[in-house]
Amino acid sequence: MQKLIRQILTSKVYEAAHETPLEPAIGLSRELNNNILLKREDLQPVFSFKLRGAYNKIAHLSDQEKQAGVIAASAGNHAQGVAYSARQLGLKVLIVMPATTPLIKVDAVKSLGAKVILHGDNYSEAADRCQELVAETGMTYIHPFDDELVIAGQGTVADELLRQSAGKIDAVFVPVGGGGLIAGIAAYFKALCPEVKVIGVEPYDSDAMYRSLEAGKRITLDSVGIFADGVAVRKIGKLTFDLCRQHVDEIIRVSTDELCGAIKSVYQATRSIVEPAGALATAGLKQYVQKHKINGQTLIAINSGANMNFERLRYVSERTLTGEGRESLFAVSIPEKPGALRYFCEHVLAEANITEFSYRLADRSEAQLFLGISVNSEEDRDNFSARLTGQGFRNIDLTNNELAKTHLRYMIGGRSAEATRERLFRFWFPERPGALTQFLADMGADWNISLFHYRNQGGQFGRVLIGLEIPSAEEKKLQPFLNKLGYRYEEQTDDPAYKLFL
Repeated sequence: MQKLIRQILTSKVYEAAHETPLEPAIGLSRELNNNILLKREDLQPVFSFKLRGAYNKIAHLSDQEKQAGVIAASAGNHAQGVAYSARQLGLKVLIVMPATTPLIKVDAVKSLGAKVILHGDNYSEAADRCQELVAETGMTYIHPFDDELVIAGQGTVADELLRQSAGKIDAVFVPVGGGGLIAGIAAYFKALCPEVKVIGVEPYDSDAMYRSLEAGKRITLDSVGIFADGVAVRKIGKLTFDLCRQHVDEIIRVSTDELCGAIKSVYQATRSIVEPAGALATAGLKQYVQKHKINGQTLIAINSGANMNFERLRYVSERTLTGEGRESLFAVSIPEKPGALRYFCEHVLAEANITEFSYRLADRSEAQLFLGISVNSEEDRDNFSARLTGQGFRNIDLTNNELAKTHLRYMIGGRSAEATRERLFRFWFPERPGALTQFLADMGADWNISLFHYRNQGGQFGRVLIGLEIPSAEEKKLQPFLNKLGYRYEEQTDDPAYKLFL
């Protein structure tokens, strides 16, 4: 512990990184009735805190290690931190990135003078190739998080926070991927100001630290979400796990919608657009305040990075309303008879602020509505559902239904009377030129495709909704076929949104 604190205090990060400002988020403070401060790590030269740890590690290398050059595997921010640091120190640098990495990040790394090799569909495959190249080239590997000097470099954020806030802090919210940033921050605070709560934030679909702490040992996730790609880590570090187990007060998890709402909150406070991982801390802070009814405290969120893929902004914008709790989605059944739709609009929706409205005939007795309405709270949402039920309209709340939000609201048509043996699946495949065509080719022609929906969301992975007509005699072939495909998938045949609309 003392060694790490000494390493933080004697780190070399300021030869390359900046001391970033701690700025008040006035509007968010007013909204949450607390003093909210944002630590602007998105203002670093590479738009991410990763520069701190990367430079500190590389600057401490021996002359022999520097002479060999440095190598790293990364999908973005760590790559830029290593490349920038190597350029500052005049070192040869090689970065292995997944082939799915957005071009903007690949170009950013190349512009810093690094040689880039694209390999694999995800970080794990790129990291495996990186280790092969370490053995082949003798270059010095720079780990993104599980290294004392990297952790110490990231820990300099905590030293700045104490000086900039004059010690008046109740809690610090920190994004968590492999754990390097929170390990450094937590160790420093617990050594100098143990009363300050250090709270980590992870997405629900990339929660390796949460699950590891819960299990009391490091676990490996079967898969990770791809929206907050900056923290998409299947297994946390050994050093970071030990430090977090000792010093972190709590890990909380947030949804994709909460992340999108936080991106908007940060934009409103700073007029800067952070990447999803960069907004994690703010999303966690907002959830924590609302859940625990916190008032009058000084709370800090780390804006960890702003390397946003521009094409992803459309998706963020679409999900922001539900992320802020200001839009709710419903499936509503109404009688199929003359005047029923008009009656519903005039007597049920007269005072509602409609954000989306789709109508589809189900059969001659009933029709289905896909309905979006503006709400101010969960109580508003519950009251609207109760009002529908009270007036005799069956309804299902789809606000948290991923199938509805990702696919259904963009689709046209309706349930097919002909697709009597249909099974519905969601697939994830690496997003790159030709990937969708390859996916369809891999599906083959064994069974008829009865439904298909794909929409580019600006992420590393594409999402497809597909219906397959499976004859009863061939049901046993389905599972082996899906396993052989090799794509991540989830069956959605029992989803209520599918049963109503598709």
